[in-house]
Amino acid sequence: MTIKELPAQLINQIAAGEVIERPASVVKELLENSLDSGATQIEIDIEKGGAGLIRVRDDGSGIPAEELAMALSRHATSKIETLDDLEHIASLGFRGEALPSIAAVSRLRLSSRTVDSDRGWQCEVRDGKTSAPEPLAHMPGTTVEVRDLFYNTPARRKFLRAERTEWQHIDQLVRRVALSRFSTGFQIRHNRRNVAHWPASVSEQDQRGRLAAICGEEFAANMLELEHRSSALYLRGWVAQPTFSRSQADRQYFYVNGRMIRDKLVAHAVRQGFQDVLFHGRYPAFVLYLEIDPVEVDVNAHPSKHEVRFRDSRLVHDFIFRSLHKLLAGTRPGGVSVHGSAPKPAALGNGGGRGAPRQSGLSLGTADATAAYQALYVAPPIDEADQALADAPLGFALAQLQGVYILAQNRDGLVLVDMHAAHERITYERLKKSLADGCLRTQPLLVPQSIRVADDEVELAIRHRELFLGLGLEIDRGGPQSLVLRQIPVILQDVDAEKLIRDVLADLREHGQSQRIENLQNELLATMACHHSIRANRRLSIQEMNALLRAMEQTERSDQCNHGRPTWTSISMAELDRLFLRGQ
Repeated sequence: MTIKELPAQLINQIAAGEVIERPASVVKELLENSLDSGATQIEIDIEKGGAGLIRVRDDGSGIPAEELAMALSRHATSKIETLDDLEHIASLGFRGEALPSIAAVSRLRLSSRTVDSDRGWQCEVRDGKTSAPEPLAHMPGTTVEVRDLFYNTPARRKFLRAERTEWQHIDQLVRRVALSRFSTGFQIRHNRRNVAHWPASVSEQDQRGRLAAICGEEFAANMLELEHRSSALYLRGWVAQPTFSRSQADRQYFYVNGRMIRDKLVAHAVRQGFQDVLFHGRYPAFVLYLEIDPVEVDVNAHPSKHEVRFRDSRLVHDFIFRSLHKLLAGTRPGGVSVHGSAPKPAALGNGGGRGAPRQSGLSLGTADATAAYQALYVAPPIDEADQALADAPLGFALAQLQGVYILAQNRDGLVLVDMHAAHERITYERLKKSLADGCLRTQPLLVPQSIRVADDEVELAIRHRELFLGLGLEIDRGGPQSLVLRQIPVILQDVDAEKLIRDVLADLREHGQSQRIENLQNELLATMACHHSIRANRRLSIQEMNALLRAMEQTERSDQCNHGRPTWTSISMAELDRLFLRGQ
């Protein structure tokens, strides 16, 4: 075959294959253009799941009549001009291929009017040919109408799913975009039926209303507010309490400089941040916004712009991880600000009344638990009981229920505590602190173990030798394709060391760091904590129960046990009154 230059229409259709996967991809490109134009109100009309009609109307800056045809040509954009602009991208898109690519596989009509113009203008694209601009009545802003998607590419059209499936993809896409810009109002209709209307949200209350409408009332009732700044990085947003976890990753919204992304590095950092607090097989829910210097991120790394590349990926990973880790460390009674009702601490006190106990005195075992609890707890005098009750988020113990739960009262009502789960978390956090304080014991191997790896993995291991030493592992080069393990931590003496080393090297190659050894140590510590915690059906005195409550208030992450189960909940007096119909 001879080399030929492809026709412009075929080039556009090939480009469309990279940019447009399904109707939702068209909606995404059009919405991003609307937001970049400064729109404060966007209306979306969908018919037949987007295969019949996609219409996006906005009140943005509009397109002048003389630029309409150019907007429909390839490699035309108003968002960049020079090569230097590629390193300072502040817009949501600039590829210059979206509109011509969409027009290549549909019947497209572009209508627009600028604020200073007395009329609107429109262009149509049919079978690759763009009509001359024609005047029409149009409000300031732009309307893009896409009909009969993939009508001229039957192979692509037959791969479209059922109308309901395609509509669900569009619905989820619009929800993601709506969470990226609270200052913009959105209205969406499907088959001429109003589906959702989210007005522009300026106040904090309005923003929480949109969060509740999109993510659900339960998310809004159980979310923790996050705001953390470090150097040139700024992370803010909302994270659901670990007890509000999901069976799927369907409530995870992450934005970089206002651009929604799904990134493996971000997902890994979030997963690490939620370690020790999530139930097995569950996924966290969050809406997070990362702001970073545009020079430090490449937003044009993927045709569909779902992924980005960070110049210093390790710095970003650590920042996200530590921000979440610090936030979740405060999930204890009275530890963080929770926007919700369950669990709801009574007050953000100092963890106890006069003579409040200290966690450091809590025994890790059970044989001497009684004496330790009694030493921890000093009962407040009778005349100070009311003040102590107001200061203690978990209040004071009343009784033990079936040898499993502690019943206590705080200022607002009744508190129920799972005593085994609570003590397990307290013990686990103490063990971790001991390990972090330099109590990591190591032992040399009588016979050094040889591990066969690839030659690039040998170089990787030697380059990170200090990292391995900090984790209690002494590794040397054994040959071109082998490593020699000479020392391991005592706590990992029964672990498959060869598999562990290979997994750590894989993490270092992928993420520039590894949490596997720390996670494995934590798993072993969690097992130890479980076996050394109070068991069900063990009778505790009032003093012991109160000491456990005070220790919970001083312990990080004590809202959940090591396995992600909640450790306590509360029932307010108002809820109890409604239950017994008091005052009705």
